[in-house]
Amino acid sequence: MTTSAFDLFSIGIGPSSSHTVGPMRAAHRFIRQLTKPPARLRVDLYGSLAATGRGHGTDDAVLLGLAGHEPETIDPDTIPTHLARIVTEHRLRLPTGHDIPFDPATDLHWHPHTTLPTHPNALTCHAIAADGATTEQHTYYSIGGGFVHDGTPPAAPDVAVPHPFRTAAELLEHTRATGLPISAVMRANERAHRTDTAIDAGLLHIWQTMADCVRRGCAGDGVLPGGLQVPRRAKALHDKLRADTPEDPLAAMDWVNLYALAVNEENAAGGRVVTAPTNGAAGIIPAVLHYYRRFVPGADDPSTIRFLLTAAAIGSVLKETGSISGAEVGCQGEVGSACAMAAAALTEVLGGTPEQVENAAEIGLEHHLGLTCDPIGGLVQIPCIERNAVAAVQAITSARIALRGNGTHIVPLDSAIRTLRATGADMSDKYKETSRGGLAVNVIEC
Repeated sequence: MTTSAFDLFSIGIGPSSSHTVGPMRAAHRFIRQLTKPPARLRVDLYGSLAATGRGHGTDDAVLLGLAGHEPETIDPDTIPTHLARIVTEHRLRLPTGHDIPFDPATDLHWHPHTTLPTHPNALTCHAIAADGATTEQHTYYSIGGGFVHDGTPPAAPDVAVPHPFRTAAELLEHTRATGLPISAVMRANERAHRTDTAIDAGLLHIWQTMADCVRRGCAGDGVLPGGLQVPRRAKALHDKLRADTPEDPLAAMDWVNLYALAVNEENAAGGRVVTAPTNGAAGIIPAVLHYYRRFVPGADDPSTIRFLLTAAAIGSVLKETGSISGAEVGCQGEVGSACAMAAAALTEVLGGTPEQVENAAEIGLEHHLGLTCDPIGGLVQIPCIERNAVAAVQAITSARIALRGNGTHIVPLDSAIRTLRATGADMSDKYKETSRGGLAVNVIEC
């Protein structure tokens, strides 16, 4: 199975793809699946969704999904108004137009110490009749990157792709058999679902959304929501960099840091972002792509499309054989995956061979193995925002190391991904997006 670029790079809202985007999609799916309007609704949140859900806005996301909103289309500026009505009136207007009682204090149930077997991020939605009987019930799993499934095996794809791959080895074999670069192999697969015109337009729209997110992040001021009183720094850094004279040979890295900070501050504020491949790691690929377009001569829209196709190919391997879920394997699965994707993409557009691209991805992932997910206060702020900036620079470094080699290396990307899964399985749950370990318990909240 090969995951589409348009599934990996989906447009949504912050602060979390697994705890905000996924639950909103699940609640929206449930309400659309109902055969008749209920008298009441109840939602149970389990595991990591319950442990850090309040800090990640999971409760708000569920309410918005039940009301018929989707992360791709909702205007972030209207969210407070939608929520205020539900919270103050204790009424929920369904997409059908029916208005039912709903009190978040009693109809949302949190189970932080109960983890369902399939995945740590789980929620169960119940439709309740007037007599109190449950008429319909569905459990959904938010598995990272905004992806949601109901616990059943995924259906076989309706359209076969010409170059199916799950592993990096299979992907490289396609490049050797066809003589195509990784981006062209991915494009050929995307053609099974879209025309070239639609692929190009869709990927350039994703790039524009990333660019808009950076622009908004550079303009944002004040402190981030959630109670930690974390100041937004991107605007001040942007103003300073614009005023500086370009004498520092490493000034480009300051801009990379800025781009990542801008995206992740916007994400933490609940703004519009692109999951790349998750919200918690949403700043890395845009930061490296901005670096490429600003500092590399010849960067243009066609090479930007190749960048995103290459990143998506590596992201597909990571999702299919590893994990992009912080709740499942820690932040190595989010920031580590994004770093690998960005490093691979930069390597290809800088002229790297498929073997060098795979090498860059392996370097980017290998040096994030074991990285924990320990957000302070359950908020996607500390250490998440700075972590994206550091990983973006590491992605550029990974690409440069790979480009200086010949693509031959000892540890294959597939081995690093197997290590990612094994390390995640061994990692204590307190280091996997529960805020029960690491920095989350060793730093006093302000």
